[in-house]
Amino acid sequence: MRFLKVLFWLLLGGLVAGFVIYNGDERVNVHLWSGLIADFSLPLLLILVFLAGLLPVLLAYHALRWRMRQRITGLERALNDIRAIQAMPEPVGAAPEPAPAIPASPQGGLPLGDVQ
Repeated sequence: MRFLKVLFWLLLGGLVAGFVIYNGDERVNVHLWSGLIADFSLPLLLILVFLAGLLPVLLAYHALRWRMRQRITGLERALNDIRAIQAMPEPVGAAPEPAPAIPASPQGGLPLGDVQ
């Protein structure tokens, strides 16, 4: 899998390098406010626009990953606490209280509760 990742980045870098080599002398005029005109190299402008679109999405992705890791860590901590409580032995000499007896119905079926 790592090989494919490296191959992908090498191909992408080769495409960018080829684009820069063949279009490096192209100039683009960008009309700004108040009649200002910015003169950019075409490859530089395209790389800047690509990064301007990529960075917000990349930041949102890393924030989501961080948040999910924090949630998983909290859940694992809670699970370990529950397991530790369940693994604790019961105190010696403390007998559980017996359940209260519920009288049976006269027919011998299900027990009757407080029927009014």
